[in-house]
Amino acid sequence: MIEAERLTRRYGEFVAVSDVSFKIEQGEIVGLLGHNGAGKTTIMKMLTGFLEPSSGCVRVDGVDVEEDPLTVQARLGYLPESMPLYPELSVSGFLEYTARLRGVDAPRAVSRVIARTELAEKALEPINTLSRGFKQRLGVAQAILHEPQFLILDEPTNGLDPTQTQHTRELIKRLSSSATVILSPHIMQEVNAICDRVLILRNGELALDERLEDLIMSNKLRVRTRPEGNLLDALEGISAFSNIVKLEDGSWNIDVDGDRELAAEQIAVRMVAAGLPVFELSATQRDLETVFKEVSEGISNAA
Repeated sequence: MIEAERLTRRYGEFVAVSDVSFKIEQGEIVGLLGHNGAGKTTIMKMLTGFLEPSSGCVRVDGVDVEEDPLTVQARLGYLPESMPLYPELSVSGFLEYTARLRGVDAPRAVSRVIARTELAEKALEPINTLSRGFKQRLGVAQAILHEPQFLILDEPTNGLDPTQTQHTRELIKRLSSSATVILSPHIMQEVNAICDRVLILRNGELALDERLEDLIMSNKLRVRTRPEGNLLDALEGISAFSNIVKLEDGSWNIDVDGDRELAAEQIAVRMVAAGLPVFELSATQRDLETVFKEVSEGISNAA
């Protein structure tokens, strides 16, 4: 659906984005992460056609953004970090105006997005009277007004209370059934709750591109049996385990070299053969904030 090929953007001698390539498939929800100044906003602007790359290209559903930006932008929904709004307009008035710009049936489209973003109680209120949270919901509403195939949402839950945040997360997941979604959240919980895949930028370069479930899974397995059970004897001679450590709570941590599922199967077989009950056998997870810190700061053991 979306393909960035060797994207580079220079401002004079400064290189904001350097040789970044990735592909995003239909229906994926991808988190675009990085410290301030890492190049996230620049990449999002190039994906939308708002900013031309110094070199490289972006294709959306096979259409080159630089060659035919209007075709791509007609399929695009965009929520920037600071949403430009007309404060004197009402919520419904602003959405009707946006619908006309988009060339869609205004009454039907506005009614639909007001319901989806739960803005009915504020529909007739001037925008300048809205709280930050309602303004953010209005920003999401205008982004999905024309039922786009491609959504870029910069901090979509910024300013929302916990209930609104959960509603927005559910909405984004539903939208992914018909749209490809790129998020740029600053809160790691948003990534954990919504994203299928993570791209992490560092100093304008793509430092990591990995599925979330693979990123947070470590190479460790946690095993729990009866306290007196000796797991070391049961697993003796298996070369796939580089380190086996008994923890203070009586469980065991096992470092795996290679396939985790195969390793778990070997452990279960050996434990049963040794007469050890398997109370727990699970893969441990890495903390996403720690992974982000390691990758964005270039710590070598991040992978």
